Amino acid sequence: MLQPERATNKSELLGFKEAKQLCKTSIIPLPAEKLPLLGAAGRILAHDIFALVDSPSVDGSLKDGYAVLSKDIETASENNPVTLQLAGTLYAGGTESLSITPGTAIRILTGAEIPEGADSVVAEEFTHQAGEKLTVMNTAEPGRNILFRGTDVKQGEVIGAKGSYITPGILGLAAAAGHSRLSVVRRPKVALIATGDEVVAPGQPLDRGKLYASNITTLAGWCRKYGLDVHLEIVQDTPEAIEKCFTQMHTTCDAMITSGGAWTGDHDLVAKVLSHMGGDIVFHRLRIGPGKATGLAMLSGKPVFILPGGPPSNLMGFLQVALPGIMQLGGCSEPPLSCCRVCCSEELRTNYPDWVQFIFGRLQAKADGEPPLFIPLLKKSRLRSMAEADAVISINEGKTAIAEHAIITAQLLR
Repeated sequence: MLQPERATNKSELLGFKEAKQLCKTSIIPLPAEKLPLLGAAGRILAHDIFALVDSPSVDGSLKDGYAVLSKDIETASENNPVTLQLAGTLYAGGTESLSITPGTAIRILTGAEIPEGADSVVAEEFTHQAGEKLTVMNTAEPGRNILFRGTDVKQGEVIGAKGSYITPGILGLAAAAGHSRLSVVRRPKVALIATGDEVVAPGQPLDRGKLYASNITTLAGWCRKYGLDVHLEIVQDTPEAIEKCFTQMHTTCDAMITSGGAWTGDHDLVAKVLSHMGGDIVFHRLRIGPGKATGLAMLSGKPVFILPGGPPSNLMGFLQVALPGIMQLGGCSEPPLSCCRVCCSEELRTNYPDWVQFIFGRLQAKADGEPPLFIPLLKKSRLRSMAEADAVISINEGKTAIAEHAIITAQLLR
């Protein structure tokens, strides 16, 4: 039975849907910057982009062949060939101006502009050339083998939507549409701050009762996966040390993500320090498990994501709240985690239908293209379960169970 730890006062905890909506309304994307095409690859479009030109810029041939009047060869076949007079040759990028008249044909290579008067191109495999005479043995209806002007890109049309990733395909489309630079949202600089007298940086001596900063290391890996600039800090559990760190990181970074010090104990100081600094606590404590101590504050217009210190709660709060919020800050309008349909390997239950219960699991491929099997990871080792997880599923508010073999949506972690 999956049972999230519950706060004593349910009214203090916000629903997951409400929290996501508050993130959307509180976080404003960073300003735009213009980059050369290649520098914009993988970035987020700051505005819709429109085609500046038609592509192709002229009607062109799709094949090597002969530009003709379709009516001249409408009866052509192997048993009834039609003979035409050759009137020249056209090449891709050439500047020669030729035109078709009834009874003539022009040799044309792939990409060359269709000559005036022609309405089709007959492929060369259906022809035979002898000197200035061309024998045609097949028909070619109007438009055959012609790529018309603006077929790929039409001037004025939207070729990339605001908030979308600039994929290699969009990059090529932008080039074809006449762009040499694109306006993208500036990438956020993110401070990852671990609080706790017990937390030690990896590589330092580990004294009795201490632990290495695995949480912010994991989160840094996720941030790097999405191309974010990160700065890691470890701070002692005193109001003065935390405020000093927040002040420094706030001036150099666009957002902060804290790890630990998020609940109600004597050393859980993050929200208290943020309030003391004039920060607005948008929400703090959610009806999600793991991760109920997750929160969002706005400090002088910059978001601060408050994450609990327990590893599963820390990562889930990051994946479900902080990562989407950071990506929104970077202008992304799409959910950061892709999804797929999976088949649940066993029944999963919760006693709390007013919560969202998240579950880590691994995926096992099934035969014949069926949805992969989702196998929940409920090991004693929290870190190992997180490290081995391929996906996350949820028992949403209003439900108490997912049936065995149910087909559900999973968020992918790889």
